[in-house]
Amino acid sequence: TLLTINAGDYIFYTDWAWTSFVVFSISQSTMLAVGAIYYMLFTGVPGTATYYATIMTIYTWVAKGAWFALGYPYDFIAVPVWIPSAMLLDLTYWATRRNKHAAILIGGTLIGLSIPLFNMINLLLVRDPLEVAFKYPQPTLPPYMTPIEPQVGKFYNSPVALGAGAGAV
Repeated sequence: TLLTINAGDYIFYTDWAWTSFVVFSISQSTMLAVGAIYYMLFTGVPGTATYYATIMTIYTWVAKGAWFALGYPYDFIAVPVWIPSAMLLDLTYWATRRNKHAAILIGGTLIGLSIPLFNMINLLLVRDPLEVAFKYPQPTLPPYMTPIEPQVGKFYNSPVALGAGAGAV
């Protein structure tokens, strides 16, 4: 559950919108499928996946509220739309007469196909975080966490940077 919530705390830069959407979709689909199928097969009860998705949604609402209380903008955390996809998994489990292999294959596929669709409009409504970051400076942050403009190419002659590779530059 914590991994799923943290996967929702992505930074949706407008320059990286497609990449962020793909990473978000894969991580959320995987987390929901693995977590929900684990709970569902452990209990053997159809409806468990929807219960799991509801709990994750509530946890994320709490995290969203906590960040908002710290002064961050309301859309700093996007709450993924897990519940409809989990309902499809529950329906698959019920329709295949509780066949766990069918639930994993068919239900997992349905989750992977439906989560990007359910979240697309949700994610399009998110404001550009880079713009938000400079519009909402956090005066209580310690100096080492204060956002600064990147010094591109400042150390291009540094032997340390040259020895460490392009990542250090």
